[in-house]
Amino acid sequence: MERRAVTAGGLKVTTMGLGGTGLGNMYRATDSGEAHDTVHAAFANGMRYFDTAPVYGFGLAESRLGEAIASLPRDEIVISSKVGYDLVPIPPEQVKPVLWDDAPPFRADFDYSRDAVLRSIEGSLSRLGVDAIDMLAIHDPDEALHFGPGEDPFARSRFKEAMEGAYPVLDELRAQGVIKAVGVGINQWQMLADFVTAGRFDYFLLAGRYTLLEQEPLASLLPECERRGTRIVVGGPYNSGILASGPVEGATFNTRPAPPEILERVRRIEKVCASHGVPLPAAALQFPLGHPLVVSVIPGARSVAELEQNLTYMHWPIPASLWSDLKTEGLVDAASPLPLAAAA
Repeated sequence: MERRAVTAGGLKVTTMGLGGTGLGNMYRATDSGEAHDTVHAAFANGMRYFDTAPVYGFGLAESRLGEAIASLPRDEIVISSKVGYDLVPIPPEQVKPVLWDDAPPFRADFDYSRDAVLRSIEGSLSRLGVDAIDMLAIHDPDEALHFGPGEDPFARSRFKEAMEGAYPVLDELRAQGVIKAVGVGINQWQMLADFVTAGRFDYFLLAGRYTLLEQEPLASLLPECERRGTRIVVGGPYNSGILASGPVEGATFNTRPAPPEILERVRRIEKVCASHGVPLPAAALQFPLGHPLVVSVIPGARSVAELEQNLTYMHWPIPASLWSDLKTEGLVDAASPLPLAAAA
């Protein structure tokens, strides 16, 4: 599998990585054995990049990843995790199942202070069973805000806390060679436009927002990232569901029910894909990699079957004419770089 450079110092990731939310029982539980098998299947298929975070299953995703990679060559693997959530133990009776099913008894408090960041890193190292984490990102400085058209992406902002507390710690650790890359992981691009000029960031983990359905960052964020050498990891390449499921009843777009205009746009995209014999999810997974700043896409998988399906989509031959047809019909931004070099 192709590798792309995250840093000038030689850190590279495979163009497809494994997102860790499924290992943390996002929406529904999976057993540890299946989680371990999924990691091993990813490695066996050439994937060498694994993303996780303390908040994914309140430590469960990191623990499962650590258990799985214990039998794999550590020097071949790149791990990214995050800081910004403080896991606070709570009595089991206070657990409120929401995003993470069958998770350990913790609550996650936002805390970007120096002490909290160091405590978070120590916890991650312990759960992962490693002595170093390659890439660390400031997580959800907008408090995991999911906003729709017309809503304020800065309605909840911990930008100042993140830059004054978390960033100096990560910058120091990078200077000391303890970590190799510093980033921000977030569900929006607007706040990243402030981060990219406020510090020296090696990468941004952008969940959605640069996908087959969304290309707004092309106008301002990505040119600034290019000037400053900041690479992009794309999480949520299926826009939380609709680009995997298609425009079916109940399809979700950025964690919310897909509105009519999105359903119609996906119908049109799917029709173009079908005319070229290409599944919609294959186009969705490969599209972001057309941009030279995008180093990896990291769809989640909670089973070997889901992982293998993603791999099939990643390797699906896509003719250049599909991409040009999408542009001609105004279904992707005319300025979007397309993955023509990899097209069949």
